[in-house]
Order: sequence, then C-alpha cells, then structure tokens
Amino acid sequence: MLLRSLLPLLAAWLAAPCALAQAQDGEWLSYRDAYRAMVVFEKYGKPKHFLQNHYQISPRDPGATLDGLRLTLNARNVQLNLPLDPAGRVVFPLLKAAYDDNAVLVLNRKLGGYAFHPRVSIVARADGVYEAADLRAACEQAQAYQRATDAAFRGGRCVGVRFAFARKGEAVLRLRHGGQDSAPLPPAEGPAFGDGPGPVFSIVNYRFDATPAQGQVISQNMPLAIAPLYD
Repeated sequence: MLLRSLLPLLAAWLAAPCALAQAQDGEWLSYRDAYRAMVVFEKYGKPKHFLQNHYQISPRDPGATLDGLRLTLNARNVQLNLPLDPAGRVVFPLLKAAYDDNAVLVLNRKLGGYAFHPRVSIVARADGVYEAADLRAACEQAQAYQRATDAAFRGGRCVGVRFAFARKGEAVLRLRHGGQDSAPLPPAEGPAFGDGPGPVFSIVNYRFDATPAQGQVISQNMPLAIAPLYD
C-alpha cells in the first residue's frame, strides 16, 4: 500500500511541469517530492541486494555534455552541492530537516533541456568477477522493482545487462566457463542506460541467451554502471 500511495508523487516529480519554477540561480525541483520518491526504494520489501538507486540527469540533446552542470540542495540552514557521476547520476541524501524546510534542488541550467529519470542499476564489484547466475538474478530484481513502483514501466523480458565504462578503451569483458576465458565481448558506443538519452560511453551488452547460464563474467576494469536490458 505504501508503494501505491507514493506512485503519484513519483510520477509528479518526474513529469515536472507543475513543479518547475524560476529560481535566482537557475531552476528548481521540489526536494520533498524527490525525498518521498526515495523512500519507495528504502521501504521496498522484496529482494534488492544486487541493486542501487539513483536519479539521472540527462541532456535531451544527444550532442550535449554534462560539463559544468551543477545540482545544489538549498534549504533554510543547509546548502549542499550534489555531485553527478559521468553518467549524470546523483544520490539524494535523506535529510528530514531539508524536507521540513521544503528545500529545493537547483540546477544551473534550464530544466527543459534535461530529462530526469529514476535509475535502478546493479552494484559493481571491486574484483570485477560476476557470477552469471547473479547477473540474471540482479536483472530480475530490477525488473520486479520497476514493475512494482513505476506504473509507466513497459519493460518486457529481462534479456541481459549493459556494462558502461567511463573512458574509452576500458570496455574489456570476458566470459569464463570451465576455467577458460573467452575473447573479449565486442564493445560498442551508447548511453549507459538503453532507454533514454545521455552521454555516450563504451558499452558491452552481455545477453543471457547467447551465453551459458553458469560461469562468470570478468570485467578488466570497474564499470561506471551496470544496467538491466529488456526486450
């Protein structure tokens, strides 16, 4: 019931037109709406141990970059710069005082040039070794969460995961089965998440139907993001 009651608030924050207003240093979004939406993930009671929760700010213009983009939380007694990672993702702190103050999230650009998405991704491993079975389970967890919390979610079958890397040349991914490593999977270029705009990265799509259900995926470098892929 909690999730259902919060869905309209999440939809309103993402739709944004009613929440947009001019601010002295840019344009702003309601922190209260974002706070309530974040509680959805915190209170979600089904398995999510492979997942992490962010918001992503993406330029609508495919050729635009995130260079110089800044996001700030402004409240009566609090001002925090919220760093964006190279994919435009941010973790909002859960600050009850800022919620009570009806704080605002200020962007130093026109909001109309950017898209805002809740982003559930798979936690990256420091050792670069991913069990194939765990990646399947993680994709299923992400799909179950999005179906439960996003009325607009239209994802079909979970068919794989996308590894995105911050720098060109880092996308080196191999399959390990029976003690043998494959040749690197073919890299490509694209956004970190396959369903929206965003900066272009080196990516590798690991598809479940093209590889054994057992074994491991070995990433030579730490990925920026690991996102579920849906058909």
